[in-house]
Amino acid sequence: MRAEDEKNQDNPLLEIDTSRGTMLVELFEDEAPNTVASFVELAEKGFFDRQLFHRCLAYFMIQGGDPQGTGAGGPGYNIKDEHSLPNARLHYRGSLSTANIGQPNTNGSQFFVTSVVTHHLNGRHTVFGRVLKGLEVAEVLPLDPTNKAEEFMMNSVKVIRKRDHPYVAEKITTPN
Repeated sequence: MRAEDEKNQDNPLLEIDTSRGTMLVELFEDEAPNTVASFVELAEKGFFDRQLFHRCLAYFMIQGGDPQGTGAGGPGYNIKDEHSLPNARLHYRGSLSTANIGQPNTNGSQFFVTSVVTHHLNGRHTVFGRVLKGLEVAEVLPLDPTNKAEEFMMNSVKVIRKRDHPYVAEKITTPN
């Protein structure tokens, strides 16, 4: 844990309640301000409630945030990458990170939680938070040799602490 994390007690906190248990997540607002603004904005609207973690890979990560549950959906907009900012966070076990389509600035509402160290994702996905408690929720068991695991439900995402300002993301309109 970074020494700054100990001092920075005003980072936003979220509770992600799932059918497998609850994760307490800290958001890195100083390092990924627009990504955090988008995530908080969506969470407060109930966007993530009753969605699937549609992509679950043992020994890697769980991915959610797609209202369609297919991996192709989103909020109707994109946000810019923040993984190249000077103070960008790196991927470790328990990182909360943006999912994209492999092209720059294609982050929307989809995100993933890593269950292992994933340095190969640095510079490709924006880390915008970390799991403080409940990481066992992301530690899924494989169903087959491809390490695919059973999908499970995200019941709700609740903001339990945030800074005293509006959370409004700068959005990039996506073509229909």
